[in-house]
Amino acid sequence: MDGIEPYWIWLAAGLVLAGLEMVVPGVYLVWLAVAALVTGAIVFVSAPPVMMQVVCFVFLALIAVFSAKRFLRDTPIVSSDPLLNNRVARMIGQIARVTDAIESGVGRVRVGDGEWLARGPDLAVGQRVRIVGGDGGYLLVEPVTLIADEGTAPPTA
Repeated sequence: MDGIEPYWIWLAAGLVLAGLEMVVPGVYLVWLAVAALVTGAIVFVSAPPVMMQVVCFVFLALIAVFSAKRFLRDTPIVSSDPLLNNRVARMIGQIARVTDAIESGVGRVRVGDGEWLARGPDLAVGQRVRIVGGDGGYLLVEPVTLIADEGTAPPTA
């Protein structure tokens, strides 16, 4: 190429890929940027033919991507809210009201502003239930006793 050394092209490509990593969500382009920057350093030192430069970039990109994949897979992601995407688990312990009678173990309950399919003992419309778990798209419920509802202790003898 006239006037431009090949290593400058690789270094510029690496910087552009690193810049795009800031704009595009994910962790993909950074590894290609690393491969391009290392290829640029190799081309600066040894000046291989263009085909060897491309092969070097491809191998370095594969090594970087697979190394990162292995490293990131072994690193656990710690969340401040582990139930963030598990709506059923977030509802365990909440009180709901039966909207469609639970008959033969299946009915509907209202939780907040939504209705959910529910499984539990047969209950009439309007009864209050406590969510105790989930089974696929169903909430597992149990009836709430009057004493637990009022928050009072049972009478002593």
